Amino acid sequence: MSLEGRFEDGVVRVGGDARQRYHDSRGYGYPLAGNEIALAPVEAAHLLYRGDLAAVVDGDERLDFRSLLAREPGPDFGVRFLVYADLRERGFYLSPAAEPWIEDPPETEFAVFPRGKGPDDGEIAYALQVLGERTDVAGRDLEDGVLAVVDEESEITYFEVSRRDPSGSSATGLPDGCSADLLADRVVVWEPPLELYERTFYGQPLEGREYDEPTLQCSLLEATYLAERGALGLDPAAVRERGREVEGERFDRRLRVYAELRERNIVPKTGYKFGADFRTYADVESVEDLGHSELLVRVHPADHVFEPRDIALDVRLAHGVRKTMVFALVAEDDIEWWSVERLTP
Repeated sequence: MSLEGRFEDGVVRVGGDARQRYHDSRGYGYPLAGNEIALAPVEAAHLLYRGDLAAVVDGDERLDFRSLLAREPGPDFGVRFLVYADLRERGFYLSPAAEPWIEDPPETEFAVFPRGKGPDDGEIAYALQVLGERTDVAGRDLEDGVLAVVDEESEITYFEVSRRDPSGSSATGLPDGCSADLLADRVVVWEPPLELYERTFYGQPLEGREYDEPTLQCSLLEATYLAERGALGLDPAAVRERGREVEGERFDRRLRVYAELRERNIVPKTGYKFGADFRTYADVESVEDLGHSELLVRVHPADHVFEPRDIALDVRLAHGVRKTMVFALVAEDDIEWWSVERLTP
């Protein structure tokens, strides 16, 4: 016999043998007195959708699945239901990330439990946030967990979002006062030591691959970094100012990220071919034995607001070239690093 629920104080209360039938065996809701349980509206909607709950009574109204869905009880109810139903179909139990459903909940919308586990087992596989494809995401609001984006055709894409702490072991030694000329949008370094290119991977040889003693063409980012550390015989302020003239306010922001990566023993090179600011190499021993870059880095100010469509584009491209997409959010005093990758739950 199917049970009925009733709306009361924002939840759907179900009596009878609801605790054994829905909570203990299938992870829905949280227990009340006796065998009664309380369901979140999205949980009740899923039970109605499956035909496991006969109706939800609200005052004089008796709601079926269609009627409850049309009411949209709560913000973004439609997209939240789609994600809830999808994960249930994939074999996961999940609950609203709130007490009393679970103790010490994450600051997100849903807590998704490992397969075979439920809300009483104390384990969370994913802290899940849900949004539609037209809902922007502020960089300051990023959290470790999973982002589920529902597009206009109700398809769902899952992204794993996590803080990153980039590090590497690339060579770091620099020469002193190499002769160099500042051009319109780059710097030419004359007769540098071979190690500047072959070991620490600064610039590109003017001679291409055939050289005995390379003449290096350096980007303004590379040249500013080198000049500020005494490796080039140029005024660092003049090189930095040229970068600002060429690139505007982005230059200082990108320079901070470039310098931070170098200080972490990572080699950043242009990511232009991949639509990013940088591609990075963590463990460069020599240019001759250079492997594939590991990360694509896109630089944004700390108050940047992401459009889900842009996240999808960046992550798809990075995945297609077997790299991880990392966003560097630059604040006045620090840089936050966030990696975003496609996830199949």
